[in-house]
Amino acid sequence: MLHKLLPTLLLATLSAGNSTAQQAARPASGPQAYSVVGKKAQVYTTAANTNLRLSATDNLSFQLAPQPLETAVCIFVDPTKTFQTLLGIGGALTDAAAETFAKLPKAAQQEFMQAYYSPTAGIGYTLARTSIHSSDFSSASYTYVADNDKELQSFSVQHDEQYRIPFIKQAQAAAGGQLTLYVSPWSPPAWMKDNQSMLQGGKLLPEFRQTWADYYVKFIKEYERQGIPIWGLSVQNEPMARQKWESCVFTATEERDFIKQFLGPTLKNGGLGAKKLIAWDHNRDQVYQRASTILDDPQAAQYVWGIGYHWYETWTGSSMLFDNLRRVHETYPDKHLIFTEGCVENFQFAGISNWALGERYGMSMIGDFNAGTVAWTDWNVLLDQTGGPNHVGNFCYAPLIGDTRSGKLLYTNSYYYIGHFSKFIRPGAKRIISSSNRDVLQTTAFRNPDGQLAVVVLNSSEKEQPFQLWIKGQAAATVSPPHSILTLLVK
Repeated sequence: MLHKLLPTLLLATLSAGNSTAQQAARPASGPQAYSVVGKKAQVYTTAANTNLRLSATDNLSFQLAPQPLETAVCIFVDPTKTFQTLLGIGGALTDAAAETFAKLPKAAQQEFMQAYYSPTAGIGYTLARTSIHSSDFSSASYTYVADNDKELQSFSVQHDEQYRIPFIKQAQAAAGGQLTLYVSPWSPPAWMKDNQSMLQGGKLLPEFRQTWADYYVKFIKEYERQGIPIWGLSVQNEPMARQKWESCVFTATEERDFIKQFLGPTLKNGGLGAKKLIAWDHNRDQVYQRASTILDDPQAAQYVWGIGYHWYETWTGSSMLFDNLRRVHETYPDKHLIFTEGCVENFQFAGISNWALGERYGMSMIGDFNAGTVAWTDWNVLLDQTGGPNHVGNFCYAPLIGDTRSGKLLYTNSYYYIGHFSKFIRPGAKRIISSSNRDVLQTTAFRNPDGQLAVVVLNSSEKEQPFQLWIKGQAAATVSPPHSILTLLVK
């Protein structure tokens, strides 16, 4: 039975460790002894048609269970088998998020920062992404240089100083002074492209490849001069999409050659060789073709930290092409997988209570982590009541909606679903085996740096599902409500 509810919003007070993440692609060698004898499993629950939102609902005891019956529904966890190390979980700090944040009253701004970045009162984000000049989630297109300035002498990020830079700095402070931030371009300036537009795809003109590579370096150095450390960067957002907003097309061979001939050497020569370079930054559908083209070339691969991907490929609601990620991970185990963007599109204000919003996040995060992903980044952390601002009408959902009419923050259930991972699985955690014997329950699990286990269980069905958490011959019984997500924290 579920215990009487505690107050709804983020009552867990654990601190599951904040050690710096180390990257690991292969399973750790050699099992280590582990026992849950004397341990408890605290259950946190978010469930449809209830008031449960990241709520502490049960404190389970383990009992001897050497062999479960075939009829028993179980989540089998093996903490001695470890895989990739978590870098972090977070969301994008876009112009749209920054502008919406600036329109909210001070109390709502403080609530926002705590809700996302506090590991105790919030969901503990540790990762962020932002754009190199404008994206679709800006109020207008803009760049940092004057037209035809090939030497980039006019380069200035003054535009960002009004909203975005102060917003990022507040997020850094709320996260405890450190926030792993990477950056991505949506398009070069129009004069560098063959279609003479930042919009509608087009390609980078060959004569401006070095200028464009220099542009990344100038951006990173200027942000760092202003007190915003940059951990890494991607080569190009969605390089195979001709969008009505800022976009630029790179084939796999074009991206490979730009990396090895221009961007990689330019970062190195500019003193930025340690920045983590992310290739692809597009959907799971072509991720293997892109990864193999780039990583099979040693000259390009030497500069690439990992492969980024999105979730906007054709989606059936059940298959999200996780096997494509596994193929990349198995073929290139010394590189890393990072989810760089995802959101639910076609915003309607009436839809912010739709339970399917969160379930898509839950399915994606479990599948992505089980495929070897080391970091997971949502798209806009905040949008207004229109699903914007957005200068091309591409309105989308965000986990938090800032209603600039009322000055209030509105929480979609995707915020809580993400929180079941980000709050309890901390940087430096290692993924461990978590296996379900019924397809109604999906699961992943991590062992945190402090030794605590975080086991996530997703039930997207219409039925309540009792199950046992089984670990090394000990089991604890609990219940997964219909359309719910649980985190079981073993400590």
